[in-house]
Amino acid sequence: MKRRTWWIGTAGALAAAAGVGVSVWRRGAAEGPLPPDFWSLRFEQPGGGELMLDAYRGRPLLVNFWATWCPPCVTEMPMLDAFHGARQRDGWQVVGLAIDGPTPVREFLRQRPVGFPIGLAGLTGVELTKRLGNAGGGLPFTVVVGADGSVVARKLGALAAGDLAAWAGT
Repeated sequence: MKRRTWWIGTAGALAAAAGVGVSVWRRGAAEGPLPPDFWSLRFEQPGGGELMLDAYRGRPLLVNFWATWCPPCVTEMPMLDAFHGARQRDGWQVVGLAIDGPTPVREFLRQRPVGFPIGLAGLTGVELTKRLGNAGGGLPFTVVVGADGSVVARKLGALAAGDLAAWAGT
């Protein structure tokens, strides 16, 4: 009986330590500086012109990496568009960076237009997601940049309305 109690206690302690470790790691991963060249990045826009990230410096910025072939990415686009419309007057900015070819993005946006700017990041966008903390390069991936230019949140996977509300402070 003593040996069994010891094993159960040890397993519980290890599980608790792992939980604390993951929590500390996640908190540390969410915050931090942007890559040094982040604000100098430029992307072609599907409708023409250039999306320059420097234009979004100094106010809260939500950057969403997505693709037309990614079902959760497509599902969250209306929610991001609603967030953009509702929070723009509060200073929030939303930018979508498509990890996709220009033609599918143009076709997608013709069928489902959004009010926030979209940049064509292509495969170089995958490398940018990795530099922003998305080690596997999965989609969707969202980064929230504070007005001071630091990363305040990262999320790999589909967004929920609660994520947006928490980031907006509501």
